[in-house]
Amino acid sequence: MAQGKMLGFVHTGQKMPDKRPAALRKQDFDEIYARFSDASAAEQAGRCSQCGVPFCQVHCPVSNNIPDWLKLTAEGRLEEAYEISQATNNFPEICGRICPQDRLCEGNCTIEQSTHGTVTIGAVEKYITDTAWERGWVKPVTPLHERPQSVAIIGAGPAGLAAADQLRKKGYQVHVYDRYDRVGGLMVYGIPGFKLEKEVVLRRWKLLEEAGVKFHLGVELGRNTDMRVLRAQHDAVLIACGVYKARDLGGPGSGLEGIVPALDYLTASNRHGLGDTVLDYETGKLNAKGKSVVVIGGGDTAMDCVRTAIRQGAKSVKCLYRRDRKNMPGSQREVAHAEEEGVEFVWQAAPEAFLGDARVTHVRAVKMHMGVADATGRQTPSPIEGSEFMLEADLVVKALGFDPDPVPTLFGVPDLKVSRWGTVQVKYGTMMTNLDGVFAAGDIVRGASLVVWAIKDGRDAAEGIHRYIQAQVTAPVAVAAE
Repeated sequence: MAQGKMLGFVHTGQKMPDKRPAALRKQDFDEIYARFSDASAAEQAGRCSQCGVPFCQVHCPVSNNIPDWLKLTAEGRLEEAYEISQATNNFPEICGRICPQDRLCEGNCTIEQSTHGTVTIGAVEKYITDTAWERGWVKPVTPLHERPQSVAIIGAGPAGLAAADQLRKKGYQVHVYDRYDRVGGLMVYGIPGFKLEKEVVLRRWKLLEEAGVKFHLGVELGRNTDMRVLRAQHDAVLIACGVYKARDLGGPGSGLEGIVPALDYLTASNRHGLGDTVLDYETGKLNAKGKSVVVIGGGDTAMDCVRTAIRQGAKSVKCLYRRDRKNMPGSQREVAHAEEEGVEFVWQAAPEAFLGDARVTHVRAVKMHMGVADATGRQTPSPIEGSEFMLEADLVVKALGFDPDPVPTLFGVPDLKVSRWGTVQVKYGTMMTNLDGVFAAGDIVRGASLVVWAIKDGRDAAEGIHRYIQAQVTAPVAVAAE
């Protein structure tokens, strides 16, 4: 029952941590929010109404015990708050920063529905875990006993890392294989620093290494090794490689220079920020400085691209999206940040052609009419005849989403079952594919999605792998009848 310091929403208004002014924050790639002070965190956590049925928890993919750790924060019991927060989430400090809370926990907060303004759950979650890191409460896993069985995990993104953490807790020998030279996947190379500073991910990598997880970086299945080898070397294999193949956009002029996929653009920027030498960034191919930039798309990746272009010193940045604002798949909070930073949104418009000789100079776009709702409830856009207009552009970034690479071919397992979209099929009770001892989790199963869903899948897969291996270990040996 709620008591003491809770139910503060009746007398305390909603307050986010201080946000740096747009004029300052667009000059660098640092995170835009400061951290709550101890007093502010306690006060904001105390606004929670401690619902009997907490819709914030119901709408959290990892079923985080949000009211419990908000209450403990309000009471100043931060170490206990951290323990409860990390009990269901392997990376609460990452989710606190990059989850679209406005669509998940905060968007479903009861006091938000009653017009008092949501509890600032994400900011408190970030505060709790950053405090835990500072005070030395975050420690590497020490299993109660070591198991001889080993598990191979393909992909060091959120699904693979969550599974590695869970399996290591149970004492398995965990080997993570990744084609990149750093751990984190899109958390390092896709998401910009102003949403997630890289040190936050890199310290998790170090912690997992200290816990005994073995990382094999620069290893790509189909090039350095294949599934046959991993299956022979390990007791189980988890495919958690994510989806990276950019959806393309055809039409006249789509092959012109200066039209680039979003992930190439973001990776170049993130690598540059990490201190790597990136030739395409240095030459200007993947650098928006001084350019008129048009980003096509309306998801969170598009928001990452427009806000990156602003920070690189673009002359102008426009976001072209075929639906209206309320139909955007991306976070509304991100849209607001982008507008504050000087991004211009061109709603209900789609590219029709790209103009230029060898290099793009303009995008010819057409206005869209929002028609009848489709099966998902979203209105279907259709072009308005005679509404064409031109946008100046010498860098066009396509942020249209991602599809899976052909895993059965790349990994050398032609009999691996995939859906008609190319995602790997699993039995959701076990997360196992049709191949014995081969599991899958994250975006490669559900399609491009959120980090928090990848964490949930990684945890589920780890449990499935544990049950599978233990069934093999305890299987009765057939004894011939006397």
